[in-house]
Amino acid sequence: MSDVIELRRLRCSAVVGVLAEERDRPQPLEFDIDVERPFVVAALNDDVSETTNYAEVLSLTAAVAVEGRFLLLESLAYRVGREILALDAEIQSVTVAVRKLRPPVREDVATVGVRCTLHRP
Repeated sequence: MSDVIELRRLRCSAVVGVLAEERDRPQPLEFDIDVERPFVVAALNDDVSETTNYAEVLSLTAAVAVEGRFLLLESLAYRVGREILALDAEIQSVTVAVRKLRPPVREDVATVGVRCTLHRP
């Protein structure tokens, strides 16, 4: 399959991390999401009902992040992926990348993050 819906640089603030300072207040996160699903029918007919609504994917991702209060970015990424797969039976796979924009480390690093790909069984 070669049809992919790309969502880049979704930003939200959420509690995620194991350090006390990360548990006390939300921190800025950034997501990139690739949704693999056929959309040729939508493209040929210019019909939004024949594809995955990316606004729903964005809202779902932000809600999972904000409501989740995860310890691990890995847990957050997998939960977002599972929720997106459940959103639309036509989605074959989803890749979720999530980054902390201000990681609480001493080293000079721009971001830290994880990426996972989940496939429909």
